[in-house]
Amino acid sequence: MSTATIIWLIIAIAMGVLEACTVQLVSLWFAIGGAAACITSLFTDKLTIQLIVFVVVTAVALAATRPIVKRMKQKRPEATNADRYIGKHAVVLEAIDNDHAKGLAKVDNEKWTARSADGQPIEKGARVIVTAIEGVKLIVKKT
Repeated sequence: MSTATIIWLIIAIAMGVLEACTVQLVSLWFAIGGAAACITSLFTDKLTIQLIVFVVVTAVALAATRPIVKRMKQKRPEATNADRYIGKHAVVLEAIDNDHAKGLAKVDNEKWTARSADGQPIEKGARVIVTAIEGVKLIVKKT
């Protein structure tokens, strides 16, 4: 086994270990390229060929897996049980006034702090529809 083979093997293993530690898909392609260069070093002693194999295999692995990685890294909104209230009707129990941070609404027998979607005050007893939820507040608009 040549020195180059050992070096490429160390590079491939180090990149694999780094990938396992980070789980961020930043060094996986280099591990694959290093493994390919390691195998190539068994057949040729020419460092330029080994480097070309390393670069080409790394680039191909990156290009082939990039769409998959991109989909995996996209943030998806986390659905919560509270999301079931969006689109439902509610009744204002305490007048909603965004400027004074006041307002209470009841939806499905649950009382929530409420704020107006358009910033306009909403009087007590009004029927509203839930348009969003921000933290522990219903965002509502008059129906």
